[in-house]
Amino acid sequence: MISIKEQDVNSKEKDKKVIKCVVWDLDNTLWHGVLLEDEKVFLRENIVDIIQTLDRRGILQSIASKNEPTTAIAKLEEFGLKEYFFYPQINWNSKASSLKEIADLLNIGIDAIAFIDDQLFELEEVKFSCPQILCINADEIEYIVDMPVMNPRFITEDSKLRRLMYLNDIERNSFEKEFIGTQEEFLATLNMTFTISSAQEDDLQRAEELTIRTNQLNTTGYTYSYDDLNQFRQSDQHKILISSLEDKYGNYGKIGLVLLECEEVVWTLKLLLMSCRVMSRGVGTIMLNHIMKLAKNSNVRLRAEFISNNRNRMMFISYKFSGFQEIDKNGDLLILENDLTRIQPIPEYVKVKVIN
Repeated sequence: MISIKEQDVNSKEKDKKVIKCVVWDLDNTLWHGVLLEDEKVFLRENIVDIIQTLDRRGILQSIASKNEPTTAIAKLEEFGLKEYFFYPQINWNSKASSLKEIADLLNIGIDAIAFIDDQLFELEEVKFSCPQILCINADEIEYIVDMPVMNPRFITEDSKLRRLMYLNDIERNSFEKEFIGTQEEFLATLNMTFTISSAQEDDLQRAEELTIRTNQLNTTGYTYSYDDLNQFRQSDQHKILISSLEDKYGNYGKIGLVLLECEEVVWTLKLLLMSCRVMSRGVGTIMLNHIMKLAKNSNVRLRAEFISNNRNRMMFISYKFSGFQEIDKNGDLLILENDLTRIQPIPEYVKVKVIN
């Protein structure tokens, strides 16, 4: 097991990694002691500050612990920490299976998880079963807030509110499970408003964050820095559009981004991405259809670049469903084009606002 201090913090692979969720063991990790042996466990030094720091940075947190769930949850409530942990897996399953369940429930990649445990056996089991997970020994908890992967370059408003947004998602999902009717009827009850606007300078921190964090619903996987995006924003040959979504349960934040290269007779979608949190809300094609309308009204051809990353097939399907056809291929890069003869109407269950 490589320690945090021994890790090469300057390695390119490490710099690319994004941790979206830190998963904690409980006994002798989050607290000192073994709960089933003695209920008088006490929190590890500075653990509340570490949890709150990660939370402010927009990093979600959960639990994977072999324990009795009722007793463990009661102890977390006693310490005032229960609210910080999503979908805690407190059971007797393997830690690897618990971590996979957390990733599924949060709808994030398993490679976006860091796992902290005091038992070398548990860490090795996870490392063997899920090598993409970053495993951290509990002895090194004090160093985790300084790790590059735990330090996003910008703390955006969306970052600060991420836990609240996920809590809103849980409320929505609970209502959806109880709803009797079609998917469209359910979506109509949400009173959704989808807003599309030209990116302003104060949107660019979140735009950079979206390019780094979004893998599944991302057409090319290109990442752009704040400075890159600001140059595009000021360029006459580019458009950057950003979208947000809200409904009766709250605001999803800024959840979509488009980078469009605009030449005289051809516009090219260099990047189209959407947050995974809105995957089931039926809004995935709204931004794309908006671009198609803009291109048609400007009397230009519309192309799109697509690069598969083995996780973004949904975006390729979205392009095909919207009428894009492959016209060229260069290695992994596909060039698609749309003749703009078939542009889908806006779904009736969502209101769209366009701000120029």
